[in-house]
Amino acid sequence: MFLLVGFISLFGYIAVFSWMENNRRKDGPWEITFTQVDNSPALLVSHKKLGLTNITIVFHDAITTTNAPLTFRFEHGRVAPFDLPYGKCVFLDTLYLPGTVAMEAFGHSIQVLPRTLTIDRVERPWISGEKILLTNRPPATLTPN
Repeated sequence: MFLLVGFISLFGYIAVFSWMENNRRKDGPWEITFTQVDNSPALLVSHKKLGLTNITIVFHDAITTTNAPLTFRFEHGRVAPFDLPYGKCVFLDTLYLPGTVAMEAFGHSIQVLPRTLTIDRVERPWISGEKILLTNRPPATLTPN
């Protein structure tokens, strides 16, 4: 009887663990390619399951010494912050893929979420094929009267 309970418990554990792991990974990770567009560093963001392709974030007039292109698949957890080819990953949540990737590059904060893209704390809708140009120019301000 003791062995029967043990086998049933083991089978239940394996079945539940397999189901949870499959559910956790079914959507797949973010793929971010660190590349160059018109001699400027750029990020190419894609996610096949969400139907997002060729979303390009270009850092106009930024300078880098990294050999590009390098593609990262953010599918495994890791202690943040850690270095990326351009900047640092400051937050990574891969518990349920695609998860969240937050990075800082060339003075900009970029957050990749399933529902939206956030650049410098401003949400942008996902648009496949979009090219986003970022500069390091200070924002225009009004002079006091």
